[in-house]
Amino acid sequence: MDLAGELIGKIRRHEAVVGVVGLGYVGLPLAREFCRGGFRVIGFDIDPQKVAMLKAGRSYIEHLPANLFTPSIRKKQFVPTSDMGRLDEPDAILICVPTPLDKMREPDMSYVRGTSEQIARRLRRGQLVVLESTTYPGTTREVVQPLLDATGLKLECDYFLAFSPEREDPGRKDMTTRDIPKVVGGAGPRSRDVAAELYGQVITRVVPVSSCEVAEACKILENVYRAVNIALVNELKLLFERMGIDVWEVIEAAKTKPFGFQAFYPGPGLGGHCIPIDPLYLSWKARQYGRPTRFIELAAEINTSMPEHVVHRVTEALNDRGRAVRGAKILVLGLAYKRDVDDVRESPAVTLIELLRARGALVDYHDPHVPTAKPMREHNITDLRSVPLTPQRLKKYDCVLIATDHSSVDYRKVVRYSRLVVDTRNATADIKYPPGRVVKA
Repeated sequence: MDLAGELIGKIRRHEAVVGVVGLGYVGLPLAREFCRGGFRVIGFDIDPQKVAMLKAGRSYIEHLPANLFTPSIRKKQFVPTSDMGRLDEPDAILICVPTPLDKMREPDMSYVRGTSEQIARRLRRGQLVVLESTTYPGTTREVVQPLLDATGLKLECDYFLAFSPEREDPGRKDMTTRDIPKVVGGAGPRSRDVAAELYGQVITRVVPVSSCEVAEACKILENVYRAVNIALVNELKLLFERMGIDVWEVIEAAKTKPFGFQAFYPGPGLGGHCIPIDPLYLSWKARQYGRPTRFIELAAEINTSMPEHVVHRVTEALNDRGRAVRGAKILVLGLAYKRDVDDVRESPAVTLIELLRARGALVDYHDPHVPTAKPMREHNITDLRSVPLTPQRLKKYDCVLIATDHSSVDYRKVVRYSRLVVDTRNATADIKYPPGRVVKA
């Protein structure tokens, strides 16, 4: 039997050891599913604090509480570690590391490249390597494969390589990682078959495709689709605002059509890892082929301009009340990028705080899911802590800016006790308030 057949047999018997590199919002739920499926999992992360927290029975991701992992850790079924020297132990290594943009808004492949180099140092015959990090079509074959080939081992004979895009939606309660169909593309047919067999043990539905490039392009298409449609409604919001039309009411009316329309919603900017970043990976790659991606670039331009628009609306609203932004006390409601999670990656709320501070405003924030501002690659507001949301506090602010519409916040109380509310999420839609108390942005 060849190595692919041996590995498939090992996977079917649940004897294969699975390695997950990067224990964040993608890697940690993936590790959970393989543990639930009866596999032994080694979780790798370069942050020793994450490893120490997991071993101590604590979690650093709110919607993934420690009790999901502690029993597996106690049984040594799940072994978190920062020791990359153990990368030769797993039979399958799943790469779930960040793929950010650099300061020039171009792909930063340092995490993928660095992880691949670490794997290459310990690569052995019979291992499967799968990249899950969202990236441009061609990454698996152009960045990862050359590093693994340099070991002298032969792809499709000695080792196997695939791409399977993550499709996590942090905080979602109606489905878990297990329920989301898994697209799998291999660097060759054997690689595809081995990877599909592995995921098929723990994911309800696996969708094999013809190549790594198709799988990579699939995830980019999903993200471009959302980015472009969000930009469309953001642009319509700006237009309807001037026309005196409530864009939220328009969308609710349009939703009643049972075909040909899917609702997307405006906001203060894009957040999360995927939508603000990943479409620009494709724009960058397209330049190598001499093809412009005008929809993607226009969407990025519109979406990244939204925080400035919100700050302009805050400025106008304060000015109408005889108050300048400089020296104004402003409370930002919500630091996370989306409702009911603690994820602040690329959150527009952080950008809003920085823009308001740059104009001289005195800014606090309240977020029940983010008690302390987290360190971020491109931002630094770690001096801030979430303040209590009490009537006395609300009364002292010149403006309360709703940036994230967490469901646990009492917006009736917010409107009742605030002098001015600027609402970017339509959180106050069903609340009666005095004229001029609430401004949509």
